[in-house]
Amino acid sequence: MIIVMNPRAGEEAIRRISTRLEEMGYRIHRSTGENRTILGVIGQRREEVAQTLEALPEVEKVVYISRPFKLVGREFHPDDTVIRLGEVAIGGPKLAVMAGPCAVEGEEQLLESAWAVKSAGAQILRAGAFKPRTSPYSFQGLEWKGLEMLSRVREETGLLIVTEVMDQFTVKDLAACVDILQVGTRNMQNFYLLRELGKIRKPVLLKRGMSATIEEWLMAAEYIMSGGNYQVILCERGIRTFEPYTRNTLDLSAVPLIKQLSHLPVIVDPSHATGKAELVPAMSRAAVACGADGLMIEVHPRPAEALSDGPQSLNPEQFTRLMEDLKGVARSVGRYV
Repeated sequence: MIIVMNPRAGEEAIRRISTRLEEMGYRIHRSTGENRTILGVIGQRREEVAQTLEALPEVEKVVYISRPFKLVGREFHPDDTVIRLGEVAIGGPKLAVMAGPCAVEGEEQLLESAWAVKSAGAQILRAGAFKPRTSPYSFQGLEWKGLEMLSRVREETGLLIVTEVMDQFTVKDLAACVDILQVGTRNMQNFYLLRELGKIRKPVLLKRGMSATIEEWLMAAEYIMSGGNYQVILCERGIRTFEPYTRNTLDLSAVPLIKQLSHLPVIVDPSHATGKAELVPAMSRAAVACGADGLMIEVHPRPAEALSDGPQSLNPEQFTRLMEDLKGVARSVGRYV
């Protein structure tokens, strides 16, 4: 349930009510906006508790939540969540752009990619040290060696780093090395991994499962947040449909819908969604137009030589043009690049 506090309720009264509920076994999630404070109460529904609370002068009303996702829902947190990493904000008026190669192939390739995307305006370098692939014979990434390269490139360029975490056993080691941990589409419902990510205090980029409904996606985020980690970024990367002309079907309707249901920031990955570099610019512009808080775009110095996902990767020149094109679209929806 949600307790909407009276605007005149003081800090002492809010603390007193929160403490009493915690003593009764409830978990409290507090959200303080400009005009009022809302207490999200997680636990067994008890009518007598709600009736007692509603009788208090400090309480404006008590509202029950019917949706299964509580912490993720906008009822618990009416204001948009903005995740801050130093000078970079994900969810604010400035679009967060994550760009770079699908996989770390070598230090020269990674450094060249990093400087290219930074000069074009990206704030975060994306590159996979660990690469889960459909075929066991495909390039699987440089793993820990690749992670060391990412650390050195971050030190040299100043870019933040996002890379994929594969399982619950490596969460702490990766969290010590990178700025954002990415959960890939195949791991969206790896609940052991999600629970472990809930224990850390570092942003998690949660990609939508390739066949996941929006509710399943939000419930995966709920797993992370129920562990105490509220820094979750949602990423729409396309879903599997019957259409064979693109790698996946980019569900851009999910972006404004998520904005209605949840307070979490949402970014879009048009590279994995389409699988075709020539479609990435158009879908990037569309993503910004429909309200996305950022983009994740694959950029490789020489896409034809890429060991992973070359056909969907932009080269640096194409990425630079795209960043320029996005400025006008962003302005039209009150954002900037």
